[in-house]
Amino acid sequence: MDDSETFCHFFEGTEKSMEIWFDDQSPEGFNCDLRLIPRKAWESILASVKCEIISFKKNEQLDAYVLSESSLFVSKNRVILKTCGSTAPLSCMEGLLFLVKQFTGYEEVLDVFYSRKNFLRPELQPKPHTSFDDEVEYLDNFFENGAAYCMGRVNRDCWYLFTLNPTEPCKLIEMPDQTLEIMMQNLDPKIMKIFSREVCSSGKEATIKSGIDKILPSMTIDDFLFDPCGYSMNGLLKGGYYITIHITPEHHCSYVSFETNYPQASYHDLVSRLLKIFNPGKFTLTLLANEASMAAECMQDYRSLTFSDYASKELQFCRLSKNYDLTYGLFAKAPS
Repeated sequence: MDDSETFCHFFEGTEKSMEIWFDDQSPEGFNCDLRLIPRKAWESILASVKCEIISFKKNEQLDAYVLSESSLFVSKNRVILKTCGSTAPLSCMEGLLFLVKQFTGYEEVLDVFYSRKNFLRPELQPKPHTSFDDEVEYLDNFFENGAAYCMGRVNRDCWYLFTLNPTEPCKLIEMPDQTLEIMMQNLDPKIMKIFSREVCSSGKEATIKSGIDKILPSMTIDDFLFDPCGYSMNGLLKGGYYITIHITPEHHCSYVSFETNYPQASYHDLVSRLLKIFNPGKFTLTLLANEASMAAECMQDYRSLTFSDYASKELQFCRLSKNYDLTYGLFAKAPS
């Protein structure tokens, strides 16, 4: 099978990420834990998003699902849904909130983080994902005092975020929390071929051949290689930490995403290892960290963030109204 047959169609690798925290209080008569929601209920929710469960692993703190389009993570009071392609994760909001109340008793949403990079082909997205304005309008129907942000250039590479911005004193996420996301584009075609059935026969083979298994050696890996190409993996670590990687290898729309909440004071070495593995032409970095996180200790260091062989095109910082700091950076291969 030649390249034209293997890599012939467009796929939107850019993911829509929806993270919802619920107030960790137990109403009378309920044992509040999102992991009590049965798999069939999750399958129903995901069907409305237009994706399905492929694989599942868990540890003491976290349930992790590999989906036909990205991943779902469920802990005691937080759910993270990442979907790519032409899925519509916001369309499940009403059903998700009802499901949570029905099975766990959670009624109060503590915080929401909905984010995504700009799409390569936004015209192919279903409503309400046709534009960020439409997404914000949709989310405003469910959450009061939402705040919408755009980092980067609105007519080029940019990253959108919707979160809550309460005007009155509110409860905060007090536990340490940080999320690093790396979104890579213009990938090396030779490396991308690893994530096709032409080169590898399984997710495990692609994981080892690419070096993904060495990113954080202590993680439990759940990986999947799609046919004819494409790759997804979830990595679970003790303490409720995860990494997740999703790869669209087609040359004309190549995209790799990496996300983790694994605590680090500095993520420079981790990002450098990712760049060595994937060799992107450009990448976007976002780091969202609250005051209690380990990353908060070194947020000033990100003001002079550099990576070998890459030039900084954008570097922005934002203090959200709550207790979170946001770092956004766009980097591209430096001229040789």
